[in-house]
Amino acid sequence: MTRAPRTVAPEDTTADSLRTAENALKIVVVGGFGVGKTTMVRSVSEIRPLHTEETMSPAGRLLDDPSRVSARKNATTVAFDFGRITIDERAVLYLFGAPGQERFWFLWERMLSGTIGAVVLVDTRRLPEAWYALDRLEHHGVPFIVAVNDFGGPFHTDAQIRQALALDADVPMVEFDARDHSSSKFVLIALVEHLYDLALHRKT
Repeated sequence: MTRAPRTVAPEDTTADSLRTAENALKIVVVGGFGVGKTTMVRSVSEIRPLHTEETMSPAGRLLDDPSRVSARKNATTVAFDFGRITIDERAVLYLFGAPGQERFWFLWERMLSGTIGAVVLVDTRRLPEAWYALDRLEHHGVPFIVAVNDFGGPFHTDAQIRQALALDADVPMVEFDARDHSSSKFVLIALVEHLYDLALHRKT
């Protein structure tokens, strides 16, 4: 598994790079409840991200079972998160973070429309919760990579994670920290490189 680098501050993005970008690319960040999708979009976006987080109510806690996630989690995404990042002078990514709870899965079908690629976030403590995301992406034919968010959980080898998720050998998998800008950006670069490799493969 490739490990993402870390840094402390985001890079500045100039207006010139946005004006000269040739490709505006839609990326979706998916995964189970509380795996770090909102955190990733927030940490990597070069604009102030749009988010639809709401405080978790007592009724919502009964539906979403927050005991499976961090005790500090007191809000949840109820529609989507949105951010933007410039990869280089040719490519700008528009990021959409999908809600992870089952009761909001109906939003995914529309969100996946027009998506060129996806990042599937996983927590090694709750690997089966990634299955729905993997199933939907494969159903829609959306290329993806898997990003293992560092929650300090039990150690798993690459082979164990791939086996648990039934991943094909050609699906890239990286380890990262969703709270860190450089680490999250590394994940997006890995996805763009994967999409580029797939495009080259189709041409040959």
